[in-house]
Amino acid sequence: MRFLSSLAVVFSLSGVCVAQESDATRPAIKARSNLVMVPVFVSTNHGQPVFGLKANDFVLTDNGNPQRATLEVDIDSQPLAVAIVVETGGVGATHLDDYKELDSIIDALVGNVERRVAVIAFDGKPQLIVPFSSKTEDASNALASLSAGDHGAAILDAVTFAVGQLREQPTEYRRAIVLFSETIDQGSETKLNDALRLISDTNTAIYSFAFSSTRSAVSHEAARFSSHDAGPEHGCFSRTGADSEYEGHYNKQVLDCISQLAPPLRLATMSFLAARNGLRANTAESLAQLTGGEFYHFNDAKHVKSGLIRVSNNIPNYYVLSFRPAYPSPGLHALRVAMKDHRQLLTRFRREYWVEETK
Repeated sequence: MRFLSSLAVVFSLSGVCVAQESDATRPAIKARSNLVMVPVFVSTNHGQPVFGLKANDFVLTDNGNPQRATLEVDIDSQPLAVAIVVETGGVGATHLDDYKELDSIIDALVGNVERRVAVIAFDGKPQLIVPFSSKTEDASNALASLSAGDHGAAILDAVTFAVGQLREQPTEYRRAIVLFSETIDQGSETKLNDALRLISDTNTAIYSFAFSSTRSAVSHEAARFSSHDAGPEHGCFSRTGADSEYEGHYNKQVLDCISQLAPPLRLATMSFLAARNGLRANTAESLAQLTGGEFYHFNDAKHVKSGLIRVSNNIPNYYVLSFRPAYPSPGLHALRVAMKDHRQLLTRFRREYWVEETK
């Protein structure tokens, strides 16, 4: 596997559908490609990256149907557009000092490619603070001088707004969002179904850094899950005896179980429902998981910097698989990547894409 030098590798997500409409609330499809690209990070149980894998080491399925995947190389030279999205409202107002002195880290993230970086702040509403610019210092200066907002934390509205801004960039630019927010959306007008479709039919990787939501919000979401939802003890859906990789991530366990147990024709629908529930229960983490990005908790500036550095170190070790779907049926497509002969290894990958119906 070729070692790459920038965040750009994971952002080349050329899906079957490439959305070009500037109105982010109506993600219509204007251009098409029949190539789907899936970033994959492979690690040991201790989190160490695994090197030297070939295309035939992976098993990739699309709605349960095996696909012939190719391992991509030399994909890190195209230009990159990054939207840095920061919560300034609600609990986010107490974390504004955590985003100071990030100059060199932002440079390391975007790498030595042609780039455009923007800063978007949000509370109850999103606001473009710094338009897309090649000067990363503009972004770091803006992050160091953010002002507190209202009591809102409209994460999905902010991500929708950011995707709309990214769509206005030249089509040859790859797209990414770096999100700093609390864990749970509070106050978005964007519907969950619309948000999921928007995330799935755009080629945008999301890297989420989240601090804890208020206790009342967490309690409200926790009440949605009852003990009988977990299934038989020690079964695939059981919280008892689950693999260590699922600790604290029950939604991921459910989605993986569905991928194993559901017939292909039902898989996409069930995946959609599981993903929608994930957006409701832990918005920041689900956004990262669905796009093949990464998710980190943080408490202070030290955690922010260490998390960003870890991302910049992980990125060169991603594999990128590509395939041309045999059955590009309209709607949501559930992706799954597993290891053929190394089942003890862990994989993190893009989980879905959307195909718009031809009119």
